[in-house]
Amino acid sequence: MIKIMLTERQRGILEFIQTEQREKGITPSTREIQHHFGFASQTSVMQYLSTLERKGFLDRHARKARALITPVQKVRITDIPIYGQIPAGMATLTEQTIEGHVSLDARSVNASKNGRTFALRVRGDSMIDAHILDGDIVILEDRKDVQNGDIVAALIDGETTLKRYVMEHGRPYLKAENPLYPNLVPARELRIQGVMVSLVRKQMPSSRRKRG
Repeated sequence: MIKIMLTERQRGILEFIQTEQREKGITPSTREIQHHFGFASQTSVMQYLSTLERKGFLDRHARKARALITPVQKVRITDIPIYGQIPAGMATLTEQTIEGHVSLDARSVNASKNGRTFALRVRGDSMIDAHILDGDIVILEDRKDVQNGDIVAALIDGETTLKRYVMEHGRPYLKAENPLYPNLVPARELRIQGVMVSLVRKQMPSSRRKRG
């Protein structure tokens, strides 16, 4: 399932709205949001609110005063660290290798309750038939128990890659989701580093979106 991430400013506005609702019992007006964040006009606020609504984090009621609420009052945003690109790198997952974070609704991540999650930026087109594109961000759970058919980040004979895990006749291998790429059969080592639980679609430039 494809997930939509929030930018730092989008998240800040959402958290401000939630805090005002929780502490004051009322939704802040667009003017209050404008003053809090120092926007030059309310137009900028409306653009952010429209984006949050489109992404599913806000539900606005246009005919009501202070007409803006979060769709679920218990929305909780979680920051997931992005550990570089895959298949390049990711030999070790350390604080030094974090290149940023992706912010998501915690309930939508699909990981187990106590699972540790991390993210990797996809490089290449070997998984396009699984709708995983170059530049997408995959969310993975750090666990070793893998099921036949799971998409995994795996270390195979010293190289890290994102592929589908397949067990056939008692032997595992990694399957690409693009007929131009061969299956990867381990000669020495196959170690699962994470199991994919969600996908964040890369943001297309606005000019390209408009041409649609």
